[in-house]
Amino acid sequence: MRLTDFWERLELTLGPLYAHSWARDIVLPGIGLSVIDAIAAGVETRDIWRAVCESVEVPSTLV
Repeated sequence: MRLTDFWERLELTLGPLYAHSWARDIVLPGIGLSVIDAIAAGVETRDIWRAVCESVEVPSTLV
């Protein structure tokens, strides 16, 4: 998954303003890092997205 696709999905799920704050502040289960830290560490965006899906209710069209 491209990084731009990831951010688009996260913004659709959490809203454009809250998505970036959430990505900075919430530690993802299974990864042990926030979204921002996971991206910086080189974790695959598809793996980050799966962890996001475990953390929040994601619309089935975005899973």
